[in-house]
Amino acid sequence: MSAITWTGMAVCGGLGAVARYGVDSVITSRRQYVFPLGIAVVNLTGSFVLGVLIGLAVDSEVLFIAGTGFLGGYTTFSTWMIQTERLADDGRVGFAMLNWLGSMAAGLAAAGTGWALGAAF
Repeated sequence: MSAITWTGMAVCGGLGAVARYGVDSVITSRRQYVFPLGIAVVNLTGSFVLGVLIGLAVDSEVLFIAGTGFLGGYTTFSTWMIQTERLADDGRVGFAMLNWLGSMAAGLAAAGTGWALGAAF
């Protein structure tokens, strides 16, 4: 891959991180939730969009820039795990399990739905 492709991936990764912060901030600023709803929305929408890109069978460089770059910066495994651990430490084991297992199941469903939708076009 060219230097332009790698640069695009890096720039889009930064933009994805900014978008994650923005989406999470908008959701959490409206109301404090016990459940980490902002990051859940970020990860589910990112999974869905990645599924759409794969379903559309976009060019490998586009997938690299948009999928690895933007969506890699947008979604977050580390924050999801830290929030799950904090819920458990606070005695909110049910919410911790929901965040852990529910996010995995919903993320797979979102990616699968996006893939099917993308493949339909």
